Amino acid sequence: MEHELKGFIKKCDIAIKQEDFDTLMNYYTDDAILVIKPGMIARGKEEIKTAFIKIAKYFNNRLVPTQGEMIVLEAGDTALVISETLLEADKNDNEYSMDRRATYVFKRGPQGEWLCAIDNSYGTDLINK
Repeated sequence: MEHELKGFIKKCDIAIKQEDFDTLMNYYTDDAILVIKPGMIARGKEEIKTAFIKIAKYFNNRLVPTQGEMIVLEAGDTALVISETLLEADKNDNEYSMDRRATYVFKRGPQGEWLCAIDNSYGTDLINK
């Protein structure tokens, strides 16, 4: 049986592709962090939304994230997601790989819904930078 977080992450990917960043922010905790690139982190929904707007512009408004293989490790109200994240874009001179091994941390919100607390599309590659 497929874990519900897989569908949740797909909704996030669609919101990013459609540049619907207001909806995307509904999927994050208030104190969430987003790894923009190694050494650069956005903290909180306002900074994360601003970062996604800049990321979209950087990729000529043609960023399409998708997920490949995904493992969900759940303990109580917390889940670690390890995912093969694939990024497609109309830009060829990227400093970082577009095929990543992402790590995401989710927490259950007040209504039992999953919310992203840590969004790290670089995964353990952060160690190498």
